[in-house]
Amino acid sequence: MSSSKFDRSRRNLLALGSAGIGAALLGRWLGSARDAEAAEPKIAPAKSCIVLWMQGGPSHVDTFDPKAKSLGPGKDRATRAAGVRISEHLPLLADRMDKVALIRGMTSKEGNHQRAQELAHTGHVPNPTVAAPSLGAWVLHDRGPNKLDIPSFVSLGGLSHGGGFFGSAHDPFVVQQPGSLPQDLAPARAVVSGRQTSRRSLLSSFDRTFAERVGDARAKARIDLYGRADAMMKSPAVGAFDVSNETEAVRAAYGDTDFGRGCLVARRLVEVGVPFIEVTLDGWDTHEDNFDRTKKLMGTFDPAMSTLIAELDGRGLLDSTLVVWMGEFGRTPRINGREGRDHYPAAFSVAVAGAGVRGGTVLGETDEEGAKVVKGAVTVPDLLATLGKRMGVDQNDVEFTPQGRPINPTQDGAKQIEGLFS
Repeated sequence: MSSSKFDRSRRNLLALGSAGIGAALLGRWLGSARDAEAAEPKIAPAKSCIVLWMQGGPSHVDTFDPKAKSLGPGKDRATRAAGVRISEHLPLLADRMDKVALIRGMTSKEGNHQRAQELAHTGHVPNPTVAAPSLGAWVLHDRGPNKLDIPSFVSLGGLSHGGGFFGSAHDPFVVQQPGSLPQDLAPARAVVSGRQTSRRSLLSSFDRTFAERVGDARAKARIDLYGRADAMMKSPAVGAFDVSNETEAVRAAYGDTDFGRGCLVARRLVEVGVPFIEVTLDGWDTHEDNFDRTKKLMGTFDPAMSTLIAELDGRGLLDSTLVVWMGEFGRTPRINGREGRDHYPAAFSVAVAGAGVRGGTVLGETDEEGAKVVKGAVTVPDLLATLGKRMGVDQNDVEFTPQGRPINPTQDGAKQIEGLFS
């Protein structure tokens, strides 16, 4: 825990102490926090994290945990990692599995899309009284604004989860169709630079007057957001969103899809220093026609993810960048009457690469059908706590909701996943 974070948490807890929590409890917490800080090895946090979000819940038994009893018409295949077999429809990733760790012991109790997606992004079981921030929001909160004049938290191809009680300043910058300059970032052609500056100056004066009059923090936050948007329009780093100057060969390697372009943009954003990026591939809710749909989706993410890992590695960025493939849950090993698979949180898989990950390893194990975790169970809060720590998010940090409720970055009781990192 850094001294600044420790001091912030200490002040927060002392504030609670003045409201009635005993000094003995505070003393024990502060002492244990300092002991933990002293005991932990000092490892530089990963600089960036790219989450490849599989919206809808991908079938683990058709992708990274194939089972002969549940695989359907598909087959598995060997990979570059000794003893690790994955779907035959992931040939490019099979050649990169020496860089990838598979967590096959994922398990959850949340089988509803909305609740499971919130849990997977925040590390907290959904609670209607608490708007928990997402992991990306915690990274932004702990690191503060970057010096690039472009957002530190970017969502490509989907909405993602945002800042929660941290507020809109910690929401992701959303680009629905990645690959080109985001809409509205360039001034209208008829508006010359001087006129744009004059308009912005006039609007700012009105905004400041309004904010001072109403005294509302939300109004001030929104005005700050407009200011950052204006700075972003003028920043050279905004060019990272536009892949048109990449070679045709590079663009083709990622795939001519929104997800492929999103992964290419993610690599470019990492290059300019953006710490947290999420790229969404929707369509995994395969209640019917599971096999054809899943095969098509694998044909989309296989080239994109494998090329992303290869390019990050080739550019010296993989050692400082986490790449995480995940969805909200798995799918039933048994096939329903519509050739589909239904929601299945009891067992599923996550793939992780980069930032010191032990490539070629498998953590956790499911039974012969992929229906039950029989070894090395990992909860979603465990995963988020582990990824968060690797990104430098202090898991002992305590922040407070507007109602004064204390909250940590992940659910109480979350454990670090052993064996994931070197």
